[in-house]
Amino acid sequence: MVVLLSSGLITAQEKVSAWTNLAMVTKTKTYDVNFGMEIETIEPGIIAQQLNNTEVMVSGYIIPLTGKIEQSHFMFSRYPQNMCFFCGLAGPESAMQVFTKDEKKMKFTPEKISLTGTLQINQDEASGLIYTLRNAEVITGDK
Repeated sequence: MVVLLSSGLITAQEKVSAWTNLAMVTKTKTYDVNFGMEIETIEPGIIAQQLNNTEVMVSGYIIPLTGKIEQSHFMFSRYPQNMCFFCGLAGPESAMQVFTKDEKKMKFTPEKISLTGTLQINQDEASGLIYTLRNAEVITGDK
């Protein structure tokens, strides 16, 4: 499990939520020839980049892809569905796609939960999400 210490070093000593570190991004607007319009490019900050391919913990809300059923692949948001990136009220740095460990299906819940998994940063595709959590497992349901 990784944690950012006040010294700025990453260590594997304690569990912390990664959202604060993942929110540190640089946004740049550029014209994209393929889309034919100006788009916003998101560059994860140095701390988020250091978390790439490491185990992290994130707390948030399941945003189901195929209804409120059990799923092994879903979107996960720092904020509840009515405030999430997909509804236009938050930035793309506040959401990630999740793939569960061994494709174990997870029940949908509207409650806040905590997950652990391996964080991957996706910077190659302008239309995709910035973050993916692989091999995710539920730690707890926070209330």
